[in-house]
Amino acid sequence: MGGSPLVSLEEYLSTVYRPDCDFVDGVIEERHVGEADHSNAMALLATYLRARQAQFGAWAFLSLRVQLDPSNFRVPDVLVVLGEKPKGRYLTEPPFLCIEVLSPEDRMPRVLERIDEYLTFGVAYVWVIDPESRRGWIYTADSIQEAKDGVLRTAQPEIEVPLAAIFEG
Repeated sequence: MGGSPLVSLEEYLSTVYRPDCDFVDGVIEERHVGEADHSNAMALLATYLRARQAQFGAWAFLSLRVQLDPSNFRVPDVLVVLGEKPKGRYLTEPPFLCIEVLSPEDRMPRVLERIDEYLTFGVAYVWVIDPESRRGWIYTADSIQEAKDGVLRTAQPEIEVPLAAIFEG
């Protein structure tokens, strides 16, 4: 999965990619999506979060572009924004939570790069979910921990998502 030749930011923002792609320093990077387990986990996760939107005081989005800096956009599988529904075509402020659902083709160095970029941008939590092993991890600026009890969590606000809701839905 390689990148494309250099393209301008304007071209990236005015082009429809199916599925959407990341934009990193002028290079279009494809994302691993389109497989049943990946798609199902994303849909169930977003549905679970949206059903509790009032409880959490948060909005969940599927594949919404996030501008990390002037020349870099990432497209998390799912993200959560606190407070009011964001306006505009893409986010320019850090979401509260970014969620990456692993595909069999994903490689950890690339996933870790994305996590580092999110956390450096100011995202409070990053969850990584592996549909194959049915496991999940919680990343913050200070720690990495596996959700050994089967529940992905955040604090302030407290958002909890049982992995069973994603894998057995």
